[in-house]
Amino acid sequence: MKWRKFNGEEITRPIADEVRETIEREAAAGNKLKVCIGSDSQVYGRVIEFGTVIVFLREGRGGFMLIANERSTQRMTLKERLLYEVSRSIEIAYELCKMLDEHNVDLEVHADINTNPNFKSNTALQEAMGYILSMGFVFRAKPDSFASSSCANKVV
Repeated sequence: MKWRKFNGEEITRPIADEVRETIEREAAAGNKLKVCIGSDSQVYGRVIEFGTVIVFLREGRGGFMLIANERSTQRMTLKERLLYEVSRSIEIAYELCKMLDEHNVDLEVHADINTNPNFKSNTALQEAMGYILSMGFVFRAKPDSFASSSCANKVV
């Protein structure tokens, strides 16, 4: 995945290195962090654009995010697409979780899935929740999944 900052600046080194430096810089500035990872997608004709974000929340001081986008022309059902979003988030969370634990930074994985059964995305709720929880991560779904439903949604 190619990562960038919100201002468009490309991140050329491994994302784990960028996250480690970010955590150390924020800790030195006296900020307590929480990291939330989420993904979202949008269908544009025959192309599906996926966005994944790593959101850094500074306790009482706002936040910022790192962004990765990917495009696919593979046909997917809604449920497949939602579970692919979750797998993208879990992949990043898994890559970072040991480092976040070492720095005592809380981690949540957010899914752009509605808990209300009246919404189509609810069809993937049980699988997504099971996948995220079985990996040992804190799970958040709508309306509490701002990393995916707000932040990632803005970058696809």
